[in-house]
Amino acid sequence: MVEEKKPAASKDDVLNPKTAAEKLTKKKAKDEQDELSEEDQQLVSELEMIVERLKEPSVELHRSALENLANIIRTTASSMTSVPKPLKYLKAHYEVLACLYDQWQDNQNKMALASILSLLGMAYDKDSKRDCLKYRLLAGLANGSISEWGHEYVRHLAMEIGLEYRTMVEQEQETEYLSEVALNAVSFFFEHNAEVDAVDLLEELNRHELVIEYVTKETFERVCLYMISCSPLLPPPTDMGYLSTARAIYRKFGKPSQCLPLSIRLGRPDLIREDWESCGTRLEKAQLAFIMARQQVHMPELIEDDDEELLACMNNADLSKHYLNLARQLELLEPKAPEDIYKSHLENTNVDMTIDSARHNLASTFVNAFVNAGYGTDKLMTTSSDGSEWIYKNKDLGMLSASASLGMIMLWDADVGLNQIDKYQHISDNSIKAGAILAIGMLTSSVHDETDSAKALLSEYITDEDSPAIVKLAAISGIGIAYAGTNREDILDLLLPVIGDTGITIDLSSIAALSAGMVCIGSGNGDVSTVILQAMMERMDSELNHKYARFMALGLSLLYLGTQDTFDTIQETLKAVTHPIGKQASTLMQVCAYAGTGNVLEVQKMLHICAEHLGEKEDQLPQAFAVIGVGLISMGEGIGSEMSLRTFDHLMHYGEPFVRRAVPLAIALVCASNPLVGVLDTLNKFSHDNDKAVASSAIFGMGVVGAGTNNARLAQLLRQLAAYYHKDADLLFIVRIAQGLLHMGKGAMTINPYHHDRSLLSHTALAGLLIPIVAMTNAEKLIMTDSHFLLYYLVRAMYPRFLITFDEELETINASVRVGQAVDAVGQVGRPKTITGFQSHETPVLLAHSERAQLATDKYIPLTNVLEGFVILKKNPDYVENEEESL
Repeated sequence: MVEEKKPAASKDDVLNPKTAAEKLTKKKAKDEQDELSEEDQQLVSELEMIVERLKEPSVELHRSALENLANIIRTTASSMTSVPKPLKYLKAHYEVLACLYDQWQDNQNKMALASILSLLGMAYDKDSKRDCLKYRLLAGLANGSISEWGHEYVRHLAMEIGLEYRTMVEQEQETEYLSEVALNAVSFFFEHNAEVDAVDLLEELNRHELVIEYVTKETFERVCLYMISCSPLLPPPTDMGYLSTARAIYRKFGKPSQCLPLSIRLGRPDLIREDWESCGTRLEKAQLAFIMARQQVHMPELIEDDDEELLACMNNADLSKHYLNLARQLELLEPKAPEDIYKSHLENTNVDMTIDSARHNLASTFVNAFVNAGYGTDKLMTTSSDGSEWIYKNKDLGMLSASASLGMIMLWDADVGLNQIDKYQHISDNSIKAGAILAIGMLTSSVHDETDSAKALLSEYITDEDSPAIVKLAAISGIGIAYAGTNREDILDLLLPVIGDTGITIDLSSIAALSAGMVCIGSGNGDVSTVILQAMMERMDSELNHKYARFMALGLSLLYLGTQDTFDTIQETLKAVTHPIGKQASTLMQVCAYAGTGNVLEVQKMLHICAEHLGEKEDQLPQAFAVIGVGLISMGEGIGSEMSLRTFDHLMHYGEPFVRRAVPLAIALVCASNPLVGVLDTLNKFSHDNDKAVASSAIFGMGVVGAGTNNARLAQLLRQLAAYYHKDADLLFIVRIAQGLLHMGKGAMTINPYHHDRSLLSHTALAGLLIPIVAMTNAEKLIMTDSHFLLYYLVRAMYPRFLITFDEELETINASVRVGQAVDAVGQVGRPKTITGFQSHETPVLLAHSERAQLATDKYIPLTNVLEGFVILKKNPDYVENEEESL
C-alpha cells in the first residue's frame, strides 16, 4: 500500500503568519550575514568594539571612543539614496547607548553621546518620542553643533521642533525652551540656501516676523516671493501677517515699488504713504504713481509742490494718448464695422439675418462699441456727418445704448469725447439724452479728470426732481461708473437721498445703491450700508420683487468687497429683512467679502447653499449667487481655480435648474480674458443646452472668457452658434454681444481684474465684471429686454494689456524685451528662468493673461520688478554694449 502524502500540514505552515514571518526574519538575517563584505564586517566589529568600550567604567576610554564613533559616522561614504552604514549597524545598539547616557556622570561625555543619540534618534525613534530633539537639547547648541550631522538631520530636527511646539501649545505648556534650537536651525537653513525650510519652521512657531533678521541682499527676493505665494493658502490673520513681513523685508532693502502692491493688498493707506515717502528719487515716485493709477488708488495729497507730471501719472491722464500710440504702431487705428466681426459669409446659412432689424441694430451698436473702444473713431457713430442717423435705427431704450456707445468709443479721452457727446445732451428725446449722460460717466472711467466734468454735468440731473426717470437713471449709473473707488463724500451726498427716498421707483433706488457701493467699494462705509438697509426694510414686498432689486443687494455687498470678516453686524441686521432679498444680500455679501482670497471654508459654505433642494415657491436667487461665489472666491489662486472648475462640472450634472444657469457665469468669472481650451469646450457644450437660460449664460460666458483676445478658435465657435441660433432673436443677440467682447479693443484689451503679474485684484474692475454677470442671472428680463445698457458697466473692467516703457524724462522709448509663458519659480534656489518659450520684441508690446515680460539686455534697469503697464527704465551705468547688439 502506497503511503499517503500530507499536503495539508505544509499548506498550514505556509499560511500560518507567525511561521512565515519567523522564516522570513531568519532568512533575512542569514542573507545579511552572508552578504556582508569583508569591509562591512570590519565596520560592524569596530562599532561593536566601541560600544563595548563605552560600557566600561573608565571615563578616559569613553571620550576617545565617542570621538572615534563620531569620526566613523562622518567619514563613511554612502550613496544619496541609502542609509549610512554606521547608522544601519548601530540600530542594534541604540537602546544600549540610551541606557548608558542615563548611567554616566561626566557632563562632557554625556553631551557628546547625546549628540550621537540625536542623530540615531532621527532613524530609530520609537513611539514618536522625538528623541532627535530630546537629545539635541541635552547635547547643547554650542559652537554651531546643530550643523555637525548635515542638512537632512537639521530638516528632521526642524520637523520635530514643529511637532513638539504644537503638542506643547495644545497642552498649554511653556514653549520657550524650543526658541534657541529653532533659531539655530533657521540660521543653518539660511546659510545653506534652504530659506523655504527656515520660513516654514518659523511659521510652525508663529514667529514668521523673525525672518527679517536673517534675510540678506542675496536671499530676500526668494524669501519674499515664497511668503507672498504662501499667503493665499494660510488662514487669517496669518495670511496678512505674511504680506506684512514680506513688505517689511522689501522696505529693509529699499524696494518701494515692491512694497506698494503689498500695502495695497493690506488695504493700508498709511503704509502707501510710507512707501511713497521712502522713495529716494522723483522717478521712483512716478513709477509708484503708475501702479496706483492702474489699481485706481487716488491719493493726490501725496504729491508735493503740485508736481503736474506726477499728478498726470497718478490721474492716468495720458492713458488714451499711449493707447492710441500703441494702436498706431500695431496698425489697429482703422475702424471696424460690426460685419467685419460677424463675417456672416462664413456662417453657412442663407437666412436673412435682418428679420428683427431693431434687435440686430442694437447688437451691432454694442459690437461696434466694444470693438472700437478707446480708438475715437468707428463706422457707425463718428465717421458719418451725423451719428444720429444710426441712433434712429434703434428703438426706445436701444437709442439710449446707441448714444451711450459714444462713451466707450471715446473712452479715456475726456476732451475730445465731451465735444462729440455734447450735441446729444440737448436732444428732446429722453432716451438719446439719457444715453449721452451715461456716455459722460463712461468717458472718465479709470482716469481722473481735473475739471471733474462728470460731476459737473451729471449732478444736476440727479438733484433735479423734474428730470425724467430714464435720464435720472442714466445719470446715477454714469456717476457710479465715473467715480468708482474714489470714496468721495460729495458724490455720496448726491446718491444717498435717492437710495432712501421711498417716493421714487425701486429701479432708481437700486441703481443709486449700486453706484454708492461702487464709489465706496471695499471701504465698509457704515453710513451707506445703513441707508441701503433702511431702504430694504421700508420698501414693500411687491417693490422688492422688482428685477432691479438685486442691484440694491449687490451695492450693499460691494461695500464689503475683500474685507473678509468685518460684516457680521450687517449680516445680523439682514436677518430682520423678511423679504427674500435679505438672504440674497447676505449670500452676496459673504461672496464679495472673501472675493479672490481662495478661502476653502467659504467655498464649502457656498457649496452647501448650492446643494439645498428648495421648493418651487422658495427664492432660488441665493443659490445662483452662491455658484458665482465659488468662482469669485477661488479666482485669485491657481489651484483653487482649477478645483472650482471641477466643482462646476459636478454642479452642472447634479444641480437644480437655477444652479445650472449660474455655472457658466461662474466659469467666465474664473477665466475672464483667459481662453483655456478646456473651458471653451465646456462652455460650447453648455451653449447647446435645452434650457435657454443655460445656453444664454454659456454664450455670454464664452464672450467674457475670450474678451479682448481675438481667439480664432472661439471666433469660429461663435460663428457656428450664430448660424445655429439664427431663428432665436434673443440667443442670437447674446451671440453677437459675445462676438463683440471677443474682439474688444481689436484684441488690445483685457477685462481680467487681476494685474501686476496677477498679484493685485482691482476692486473697481471686479465690480465692472460682476454687475453684468449678476444681470445675466435674469437675462430674459434684463439684458435681453430693456436693460441691455447694464453691459456698459464692463467699461470699469476694460484696460489695455500693454507694456510701455519710459526713459528718465518720462518719454516713451523702445526697449528690447522677451515675452513668454510665465513659469512659477517659487522656492527654487539660484536664479531660475521665470518665462519659457519666449519671443523677443521691441516695446510697446501686448501681454496675454498668462504671459510675462523680461528685459532682453542689461542696457536698462527697470524701477519695478513687474514689467506690465507703464514701466520706467533707468540707464545701467555698468552696461557695456556688445558688438552684436550695436550692429
